[in-house]
Amino acid sequence: MNILIISLSSAIERRNFQQIQMEKLKLDFEFLEATSIHNVDETTYKKHAKDWQRPLKNTEVACYYSHQNAWRKIIQSNKPALILEDDALLSKYTPKLLANLADKKQCELISLENRNRKKFVAKTGESIACASKLFRLYQDRTGAAGYILWPQGAKKLLQCEQKKGIALADAHITNCHNIKAYQVEPTPIIQLDQCRDYAVQNPINNVTTKSTVSSANNPKGGWVFRIKRIVFQLKLGLRQVALITKSERRYIAIRKQDFKTK
Repeated sequence: MNILIISLSSAIERRNFQQIQMEKLKLDFEFLEATSIHNVDETTYKKHAKDWQRPLKNTEVACYYSHQNAWRKIIQSNKPALILEDDALLSKYTPKLLANLADKKQCELISLENRNRKKFVAKTGESIACASKLFRLYQDRTGAAGYILWPQGAKKLLQCEQKKGIALADAHITNCHNIKAYQVEPTPIIQLDQCRDYAVQNPINNVTTKSTVSSANNPKGGWVFRIKRIVFQLKLGLRQVALITKSERRYIAIRKQDFKTK
């Protein structure tokens, strides 16, 4: 399976980390140059800055376009690929899982990540490799650092952009309700900023910048954004009620020993 690692060429430490990690796991990959804020002109930024529930920062718009570039590459190749952000830490079982999941024709997206938040998943799952299971994933707001995407799923994400505009990459994936998404448990991928929370050794260092996605310092916008957030919460609540009969909201398990680096 193709592996695309979204990364800025200037992120030397992270690129070195990924090269070492991929060599250790014997995985072939390619770096996909991330979109920087310098690649997002003022016209593009203004076009999308008000698309979401709060004003998007230029770094968030750039991050979205980085993922969008990966989606377009998957459509062009007409093959599924694992999309990684360059701070993704992979478990030792990732290669076997990728080989096992490549032929899952019913899937359009498979999340391999965990950020210690609850997800809505099916009540029963399918056994796969490495004593793991694959569950239908109905609601996920936990990040976009590691997921397998099929061409049909990529097309749906771009179609969703045409209807709803853009958002944070993970929020956009969540808002694409018609995509057939699944979840691997235990999760074989976490981000470096989650190592401390999961008591996993950080192979780079023990002080990694925390995500600012939910920071209280993020701009909230005016009354228009308040209305947007209220409407979103109402729709989310109705969707969650509809999911009660076929899913359960819970944390996804992780085996921290799978991430041992020695």
